[in-house]
Amino acid sequence: MKKTPLYDIHCALGGKIIDFGGWELPVEYTGITEEHECVRNAAGLFDVSHMGEIAVKGPDATAFIQSLVTNDVAKAPDYKVIYSPMCYPDGGVVDDLLIYKYSSDEYLLVVNAANTDKDFDWITSNRTGSVDIANMSSYYAQFAIQGPKAQEILQKLTNFPLDEIKRYTFLPNIQLSATNAIVSRTGYTGEDGFEVYISAADAPDIWAKIMEAGREYGMVPVGLGARDTLRFEAALPLYGHEISAEITPLEAGLDKFVQMDKEDFIGKEALANQLAEGLKRKLVGVEMLAGGIPRNGYEVLAQGQKVGIVTTGNYAPHFKKSLALALIDIEYAEPGTSVEINIRGRQVPARVTGLNFYTKKYKK
Repeated sequence: MKKTPLYDIHCALGGKIIDFGGWELPVEYTGITEEHECVRNAAGLFDVSHMGEIAVKGPDATAFIQSLVTNDVAKAPDYKVIYSPMCYPDGGVVDDLLIYKYSSDEYLLVVNAANTDKDFDWITSNRTGSVDIANMSSYYAQFAIQGPKAQEILQKLTNFPLDEIKRYTFLPNIQLSATNAIVSRTGYTGEDGFEVYISAADAPDIWAKIMEAGREYGMVPVGLGARDTLRFEAALPLYGHEISAEITPLEAGLDKFVQMDKEDFIGKEALANQLAEGLKRKLVGVEMLAGGIPRNGYEVLAQGQKVGIVTTGNYAPHFKKSLALALIDIEYAEPGTSVEINIRGRQVPARVTGLNFYTKKYKK
């Protein structure tokens, strides 16, 4: 079992530790709903040091990454963060990642924790041109500070005007209480906020200082449970649920991150064929109309026949009702369509919605 540099701190804070993809991480501290609402209304601090970081450098770095991912990194300016799926030849998703572009010959790829080794192997096995690839995951610790008070709190640790960091941009040499950090205006909650990358050795000190800075604002530490309910309300995809080796980015509604007009990339032909033939299924939102909580893997029915499957379902704390994301046959994907969810043998009525449960509060 792996531990982040903050494991002892999580235990001291009363975090309920679980096995998450081979990592010992807190699922909650005081309760998922309380932590969720703190992020929506004030701020929360997340330890996401389990995420993977892969550095790609060299004169052919841009061309190489262009061949790996569906989005277009060549058009992005320096210090931009680009979200992109990375696909197999058949269009299924290897992973979704954040690409930190320092320059045309230097990138940092941030990948999902459980996929780090798989992604590193995939990236190195598809290497082209003159590039150096290094797994930097053990060097970095990563925190996410999210919520409407996030900027005010983090600003207390730096003289740099954080308002200058715009949505999906980053700066690599911000001084946080005399510690050098990468700071990006990104997150996984639907709220404004920042993700901070520092050396693992500096992690306990910076965590403590951020917590102290946030005390007057009611900021709390947040575990994996609320991280999932927050991203779910904002309809942000989770690998292995909304996207996977069996689900393409087009089916998951990630069309704007698939740039079909750029040069060839792995999976482009399969995705072009899927577009030409028309999607057979699509990710949608689902609102429960009666009691019961839909869970991952539950069947979606129409007139008693299976037409899809729940990818994520939960009680949504902000809305105080049960919602789901589901991959369903295209003819049932129109918002307003009546369906049922098979919850332990009960066919519970539900209604298809768009992927817009929560209005994201991102700062432009």
